[in-house]
Amino acid sequence: MYTKWLDILRSTPLFKDIEADALNEMLLCLNPEIRNYKKDEIIASAEDNINGIGILVNGRASVVKETASGSSIIMDILEAGNIFGEIAAFSNDPRWPASVFALEDCTVLFLEQRKIVGNCSRQCGAHNRLTVNMLSIISEKALMLNRKVEYLSIKSMRAKLSTFFLEQYKRHGKPLFVLNMNRNQLAEFLNVSRPSMSRELGRMKDEGIIDFHMSTIRIRNLDLLKFYAQH
Repeated sequence: MYTKWLDILRSTPLFKDIEADALNEMLLCLNPEIRNYKKDEIIASAEDNINGIGILVNGRASVVKETASGSSIIMDILEAGNIFGEIAAFSNDPRWPASVFALEDCTVLFLEQRKIVGNCSRQCGAHNRLTVNMLSIISEKALMLNRKVEYLSIKSMRAKLSTFFLEQYKRHGKPLFVLNMNRNQLAEFLNVSRPSMSRELGRMKDEGIIDFHMSTIRIRNLDLLKFYAQH
């Protein structure tokens, strides 16, 4: 049943260092629920009860948080292999902290949290590895959310953009990379206005700091980018 997604699931941090045969056996034990969603459909609504940790195995989705003023902030863009809901799932009041929307047709596997950390009925040899991986994921997500708060505290538009591009440079390991979000989504992620961001991107291009075409970014002056990220 899950064989067609085995390669994607093996690339997911939750199943890190678990061999294909062991993973296939584990999936029979975990018995995740499979759900399909159309583009723009709601995968999860903020404040609803969590029905399991989600693993996106096909398509792309956005995690969106609504502020007290009614505006929306994109917290993350999910791609095949990404998981969501892992932090809130183990809280005392497991509710979705943000809404998740399908950016295109999606398939999601939902894993009951009790099956991840509970006793394995089949005594899967890799289940201990699964629990360790889950703890690592939660720690990494907490750090990522902390980084998101730091973005909100950065005052200038150029500093926000420079910091973001530097993180992408470190993530990809090269000065040329493709963003996994469009301009509107980037503006929401950085919590800035789209027109102001576009003007600043144009100025940074004219000054030879970056170059871009649609979602493709090239860093032309890494030293200047580092300088503006700190100011």
